[in-house]
Amino acid sequence: MFQPLYTADEMRAAEQGHDVEAMMERAGRAVADAVLRRYPDARRIAAACGKGANGGDGRIALRVLSEAGRETSEELEAADVVIDALFGTGFHGAPRDDAAQLIERINGAAAPVVAVDLPSGVDASTGEIAAAAVQADVTVTMHARKVGLVVAPGRFHSGEVEVADIGLERDETRHRLVTEGILELVPRKRPQDTKYSAGAVLVVGGAPGLTGAVCLAAEAAFRADAGYVAVAAPAASLPVVEARLLEAVKAPLERVDELAQRASALAIGPGLGRGDEARALVRRLLAEMQLPAVADADALSELEPGDWPAPRVLTPHSGELGRLLGRESAWVDAHRLEAVQHAAEVYRCVVLLKGADTLVAAPGEGVLVSSAGTPALAAAGTGDVLTGIVAAFLAKGVNARLAAAAAAFAHGRAAQLVPHPRGVIASDVITALPRALA
Repeated sequence: MFQPLYTADEMRAAEQGHDVEAMMERAGRAVADAVLRRYPDARRIAAACGKGANGGDGRIALRVLSEAGRETSEELEAADVVIDALFGTGFHGAPRDDAAQLIERINGAAAPVVAVDLPSGVDASTGEIAAAAVQADVTVTMHARKVGLVVAPGRFHSGEVEVADIGLERDETRHRLVTEGILELVPRKRPQDTKYSAGAVLVVGGAPGLTGAVCLAAEAAFRADAGYVAVAAPAASLPVVEARLLEAVKAPLERVDELAQRASALAIGPGLGRGDEARALVRRLLAEMQLPAVADADALSELEPGDWPAPRVLTPHSGELGRLLGRESAWVDAHRLEAVQHAAEVYRCVVLLKGADTLVAAPGEGVLVSSAGTPALAAAGTGDVLTGIVAAFLAKGVNARLAAAAAAFAHGRAAQLVPHPRGVIASDVITALPRALA
């Protein structure tokens, strides 16, 4: 269900009591093996090696490559492959000027870059980049993935990641990577289930001109295996919603409390609008409803922390999370791990920060990272699809933190299963959901 994601401190603890030279030998050989396997025609291999253990790994890799008949040197510009062995997991902050210049030389070399453990300049514990950072094509990381390899912006500097065994035992880590095993937590429909016991979702939204969002969320909830879906929308929107949605129950917003009596989870916000009445409705529903709820899109507008009576999941993108925290979206993008953890503590609920590295945080818990998905999810409406999936899993009784993580993984897996990688629309992701959950 999860794989460990190590911080620098957790790696230091894992290495305690082990033979350092033996670990370095294994690490260096793993890097050399990756170079030989991935770039068999490369003759000239150069390495930029620091003074610490990471640099030692790089020098061992050069020795092994030399023994394999390759030319090795530190002449980056003439190399067929460049090994980045400047900084290891202990690095944080900004590199000194001379190191920053060397990083720029690595990035400017007309050759693939293989990073040792993680790209130099990336913080292993957070994924943050304070200044210059290596842009690797491949990263050979030791023992297990580091947080900084899967959390942006470090994620986007890591290239393809290989994990090398250096003889350490796996330990529990605070932050973890979500795997497909999490989908086993989502209950399947049983022979004795009714449409209500299989998960009943109420979606609230769909202002005029924004009806697509509520329709996508409702359809996604059905395709995520909910048994019953109802939509509460402004009366003016109902003719459009009626034409678009066949299986869902539809009613005006005035009947939202009546519809909630049959629901086991709420999805609030898709296309709801940001007027005073909409914001008041969001505050009331979150404050009064004894049902788990996911709040997205317009429901996050000017949202304030509350003493909510049931589990709540907020699903912002970086711009929305920035507004929730009173920060710029650029700050969130640069400090994603810190931002989502801070939001979970401030709002005292589960917060899912959307992105290629979808992060799920809960008060007092480590962050769950889902890296499933493709760039195709950068399309209008896919966030509404995710909202519907979260609501369906909440309706089935899954714990809010795990429901959010499972929904993020299912959402990404569905995008991977769309047969055409370009021109993907949100409805394509909905269509692929049953196969993603199979």
